[in-house]
Amino acid sequence: MQIIWLGHGSFRFEIADEVILVDPWLSGNPMLPDERRAEALDGATQILLTHGHFDHTDDVVSIARETGLPVSGMFELTSVLEAQGVTVGHAFNKGGTAMFGDVAVSMVPASHSSSMMVDGKVQYTGSEVGYVIRGDGHCIYFSGDTTIMADMAWIGEYYAPTVGILSAGGYYTMDMEMAGWAAKKYFDFKTVIPMHYRTFGALEQDAEVLAAELPGVRVIEPQVLEPITL
Repeated sequence: MQIIWLGHGSFRFEIADEVILVDPWLSGNPMLPDERRAEALDGATQILLTHGHFDHTDDVVSIARETGLPVSGMFELTSVLEAQGVTVGHAFNKGGTAMFGDVAVSMVPASHSSSMMVDGKVQYTGSEVGYVIRGDGHCIYFSGDTTIMADMAWIGEYYAPTVGILSAGGYYTMDMEMAGWAAKKYFDFKTVIPMHYRTFGALEQDAEVLAAELPGVRVIEPQVLEPITL
């Protein structure tokens, strides 16, 4: 299994029989060189979205039309995208599990907001969410954009993920200290990967504080398009 950061909150999961793009913000993403866009898309089989904000969805319609990839996520969000010509894979909701080949993807709560611009107007796109992704013998908690929330307690106990991919840039989401506190309080991670950081000056630029909060945990600062193998 390989986890590949595409910058900001965008990831590529090469897991079991699938290549899943989560929140693929490729064009205009300050962390991803334009000339490497094709590399990020190569062989992808699915698109999965956490919420509607531009830095997670701006490219989704163009990517889906270009590649024919199905888009899955919160019911309201996928409905908005379907009206723009996107093929919907799974339009599910919190508590639901969708199978992507041999990969189980369970939708869990996040605490943020979710909207997008449609025809020049802000449109509500359903609740913001995170995911628990299970395949290749691994269980991953992908937080999506969120702050600390009490729901992390049952997510950690019920699914027992060993890998956490946590928003940790601050300002719009948890910062590194908060992400570290949540990881200690609610989970028993073996590996933690921060995300939603380094992109803009308002966000945290390194994960030193997160690593200091989690002695004994493998904290990996991802590099764009460099695979992390589990």
